[in-house]
Amino acid sequence: MSAHPSPTRTSVAAFAALLCLAVSWIHVQDQGGFPGDKTPDYVGVGYYLLEVAGVIAAVLLPLAGRKVPALPVWVLAAGIGLGPLVGYVLSRGPGLPDYSDDKGNWTEPLGLLSLAVEAVLIVIAVAMLRTASNPVRTAARTARVPLPERR
Repeated sequence: MSAHPSPTRTSVAAFAALLCLAVSWIHVQDQGGFPGDKTPDYVGVGYYLLEVAGVIAAVLLPLAGRKVPALPVWVLAAGIGLGPLVGYVLSRGPGLPDYSDDKGNWTEPLGLLSLAVEAVLIVIAVAMLRTASNPVRTAARTARVPLPERR
């Protein structure tokens, strides 16, 4: 990554940062505000960890590739999208140990909003991870410079 990411990368990182904050906000709302009341305890702790991770990612994403390495920041962003999405499916499908509050509740509006935000965040993070993992190819594609054929 260069010391100065392109304006497009900067805009994408800023949008992803907003999505991370949205995931955190949605989960604060779902737990009934802060400090919230999610039981069992492991679900409440999971909410807290997700909310803190969302804020941390929102701070780091605009710095990715400049002041902090891009790869781990985008992995964190992908996890912020993927973790609650998996939790949504598990909590509403088979259920979680000692937690049945949401079992079968597939159409809760806040849950659906959360899924939409998380899905967009995952798509963006995966796309950025693909470019971060191969900066030479990405730079060549952006500059429209042909690369030598692979043998």
